[in-house]
Amino acid sequence: QVQLVESGGGLGEAGGSLRLSCAASRSLTSINAMGWYRQAPGKQREFVANITSGSRINYADSVKGRFTISTDIANNRMYLQMNSLKPEDTAVYYCNAVVVSPTTTTYWGQGTQVTVSS
Repeated sequence: QVQLVESGGGLGEAGGSLRLSCAASRSLTSINAMGWYRQAPGKQREFVANITSGSRINYADSVKGRFTISTDIANNRMYLQMNSLKPEDTAVYYCNAVVVSPTTTTYWGQGTQVTVSS
């Protein structure tokens, strides 16, 4: 089991920055991949960024060059630094963890709202 708790959402301005945090209930070294997804009103949940246990990082094209995903192994936390915010970044952001042993299981946080004003 992995419990995930997001924090750091809120109201930002276009061109500004916000940082999201995701606290995991177990060591990140026991998790195969962690990432961020988002869901805007009336839209499907979409991939934002992820980082694997091999430190491979992937970003959606829409956030590449503006968002940075990182982890703090010592404190079991993952972050999403969001710069150059755009109104279209407005969404509920979800933290995600994938554990592949003994079976592949995906865990989700409860989500944190990010609203970007123009």
